[in-house]
Amino acid sequence: MPGKQPSLFAFSDANTLAPALRSYIIACQNAGLNRHDVFKVAVSGGSLPKTLAQALLTEPKSDEDTIKFDKWEIFFADERAVPKDHPDSNYLLVKNDLLDKIPSHWGLPTVRPVDYEQLNDTQELADAYERTLVASFAKGDSVKLPIFDLLLLGAGPDGHTCSLFPGHPLLREADAWVAPIEDSPKPPSKRITLTLPVVTHAVRIAFVATGEGKKEIMKEIFEAGNGLPCALINEAAGDRCSWFTDEAAVEGVQFPRRGFL
Repeated sequence: MPGKQPSLFAFSDANTLAPALRSYIIACQNAGLNRHDVFKVAVSGGSLPKTLAQALLTEPKSDEDTIKFDKWEIFFADERAVPKDHPDSNYLLVKNDLLDKIPSHWGLPTVRPVDYEQLNDTQELADAYERTLVASFAKGDSVKLPIFDLLLLGAGPDGHTCSLFPGHPLLREADAWVAPIEDSPKPPSKRITLTLPVVTHAVRIAFVATGEGKKEIMKEIFEAGNGLPCALINEAAGDRCSWFTDEAAVEGVQFPRRGFL
């Protein structure tokens, strides 16, 4: 692995995980604002938006504990080729669990959803979202890859993340920033996703994985790797990658935990 290994943080429950995740996100936010006065973050769906809401939608305890949502630019690490009001939409999940609950006086983030006019053609859907990234990250310059300040990701029970699935040819995509997938092993089958090089070039990557149902795949990710997408990100990102888990998800996993400061 490059440099140091990923950081694995294990908490007793969601109530202790959420404040630590909040502190981590604020540190990433402030570093992003120092770099370019905006915080560019990509999020995935699943159970993550509920955890983010628990972490982010609490009153700040101090000036240092402030989420500056008006400086956030939120992208989607992957999206399903469904309308934005469809139950499978990651946008809808994030909207319902987080965006709609942000008090307006905190300031509201800029949100970059996919182009819902392109749902019938996943290649066009991916190309359109890549153009959205180019407009934000390139600003007329030639940029090999977008560099997110933070990616907030989940880990599937098969070791997938975003819509990058184990053994799928898409894991070898080296040129596109956003790619279509028409044969997702998890429904719905048609999706778009950030590609592995984009994910691994983020300044910081945070996974959230909780529950007893995750312990077998967490063991495989951290002990064997086996080319699982989550493990590939661990290997490529090294100490730029952090995992926020509960004890149930990492029971028996032979990998050193770190204390969260």
